[in-house]
Amino acid sequence: MANISYQPTEGLCYDPSDPRYWDKEALAGEITRVFEVCHGCRMCFKYCDSFPNLFDLLDNKYDGDVRKLDGKDTAKVMDACFQCKLCEVQCPYTPRDSHEFQLDFPKLVHRYRAIQARDHGTSLREKVLGNPDRTGAMARSSLGLANAMNRVKLHRWFMEKVLGIHREKQLPDFAGQTFERWAKTEDRIADPKTVADTPGEVVLFQTCYVQHNEPQLGRDTIEVMEKNGVEVRCAAGLRCCGMPAWEHGDLDTLRKQAGHNLDILMPHVDAGAKVMAINPTCSMMMRREWPELLQGIDRERAQQLSEAVVDPGEFLWSIRKQERFNTDFKSSPGEQVAYHAPCHLRAQAVGFRGRNLIRKIPGVKAVDNVLECCGHNGTYAMTVEGFEPSARIGKKAFDQMAEQQAQVWVTDCPLAAVQFEQHAGVRPLHPMSVLARAYREDGFSDILPSAPTSDSEPSS
Repeated sequence: MANISYQPTEGLCYDPSDPRYWDKEALAGEITRVFEVCHGCRMCFKYCDSFPNLFDLLDNKYDGDVRKLDGKDTAKVMDACFQCKLCEVQCPYTPRDSHEFQLDFPKLVHRYRAIQARDHGTSLREKVLGNPDRTGAMARSSLGLANAMNRVKLHRWFMEKVLGIHREKQLPDFAGQTFERWAKTEDRIADPKTVADTPGEVVLFQTCYVQHNEPQLGRDTIEVMEKNGVEVRCAAGLRCCGMPAWEHGDLDTLRKQAGHNLDILMPHVDAGAKVMAINPTCSMMMRREWPELLQGIDRERAQQLSEAVVDPGEFLWSIRKQERFNTDFKSSPGEQVAYHAPCHLRAQAVGFRGRNLIRKIPGVKAVDNVLECCGHNGTYAMTVEGFEPSARIGKKAFDQMAEQQAQVWVTDCPLAAVQFEQHAGVRPLHPMSVLARAYREDGFSDILPSAPTSDSEPSS
């Protein structure tokens, strides 16, 4: 029997606008090739369960022959992927590195799931988790009842049985007032008619999480930017970036969400503004996924927008040598700060600028990276089948953060903060929240026994 070539098959395709993308036989050929490459390499054994599942099947059931895997075996491998992207970050065979094998495992999984969703539809759970804006609106209409019920064991048992959302998963609270409502009351929403004349430096993509769950994070981000002379605009009507739908293969919903957001954001981009996305998952979607997944004029617009997308820390770090960069900090989080680098920030290869900015706060002597995945990854940790693996996979990150013996923990990912709070007992702050507190008198008094001031010299 002939060996399986590592070279791309004729079915290699990551573009859903290409008919080959939807060809099941073409996909099957690529799956066989990629599984063969991964089985021979094994660099990604430690991330999600996809690779251990694959290696176990080949080593203990099929004597190393990838061609013997059936549909159920393939599903076992694909369903364990939660799109952390770390395998793509570490893989030496990717298009990113211009390697001839052109291997991108997360995109292969997305292709597999897109075909599954097209053929079989999406489940009730996937529809609920895939539309956080609708869920947020429904929760708000309950006037706080949703938050209370999420702590009632009987209700959580019911949610698990009906929706498949694990009864023990800590769910983020819903805010009584959205970020956009606050922005309107503060007269911060840009008038679409005047965007071309007064675009500002950045338009904020607050993300659905900040919109519905943690508006304070958006307020902190604006406070930090304005402390540094950055002109920030807010926009009305923004929706989820589409990642919760896309992780289940729902391409149509992703395209609708992205197209709607492009209509709102492109006038700002055309006028020269940057698009500041608070959550790394959302900035990754706009920077890397939209330009490849959308079609027609939306793809062209997404490619233009991708060049304008910035992470808050990335943007602030870019002006650190300008006179307006503000180091007039009034408070300090302490000598040691524990910093977790989110997977989707690593996937963008823009560096850990939020961490670097925290190092500039006087009194901070050490901010060390924790690079392990926290295991949350979108909605995966919320599901019945994902809750246990997410906690197990995230344990290295929990332990490494705890080992730093810091009183203040930091991560750029708000959902990672929920994961750390549940499984490690400490809720990390976003870098923008740390900086906002540092600009205030007694900014850390509510979380530090004796909050230090910033009268010492800053670290390098």
